[in-house]
Amino acid sequence: MAGYTITVAQQKGGSGKTTVAVNLAVHLLDAGHSVAVLDTDPQGSMGRWFMTRNEATGGAPGLDFSTASAWGVGYECDKLKRTNDFVIVDTPPKADSDLRPALREADLVIVPVSASQLDLWATEAVLELVERTRKPALTVLNRARTGTRLTADIVEQMRGLEAPVAETILGNRVVFAEALGLGFGVTERQRRGAAAGEIAALAAEIAGMLEA
Repeated sequence: MAGYTITVAQQKGGSGKTTVAVNLAVHLLDAGHSVAVLDTDPQGSMGRWFMTRNEATGGAPGLDFSTASAWGVGYECDKLKRTNDFVIVDTPPKADSDLRPALREADLVIVPVSASQLDLWATEAVLELVERTRKPALTVLNRARTGTRLTADIVEQMRGLEAPVAETILGNRVVFAEALGLGFGVTERQRRGAAAGEIAALAAEIAGMLEA
């Protein structure tokens, strides 16, 4: 059976797409799944993370990796799904035409939303694209300061969007950036930490949607 494709998408830069993508990939790997990551963003942040990981692990990253421009996404996803349980796709924060192929390949689209009105506006545009592809989506509040009025307000407004909102909130934690810069995920750096717990909870929600 072919694996699942999870596309992480958001048209506004700075939402933490790559951070969410690589941490989901590492958590799924740690849970015993075979995982591939596919970088379709010309900025290449996921690719740089992977090469850093490859060097840090002595050439044993544990993940398959590939890149693709918009027209090659379908081919790469099909190839990677044959040998992996999950393919995690990172996307460019820009033109609709570059994003659509990755949305079409998705079994589920994850949309990270930073706690700002600008991110909410950008999310509306992404969800309109997702709706056209008839793919399921899940919005995730990311880089949040839990317990603040702003976080509560943003979550409430997210519930008015055309996609379910994850119960899991990803906090604004330094360890996310530290782990990514070293080529790892938070699951590998602080297994019992709050950040790893958040990623595990999000992965459980995603699994529930994929298996429904």
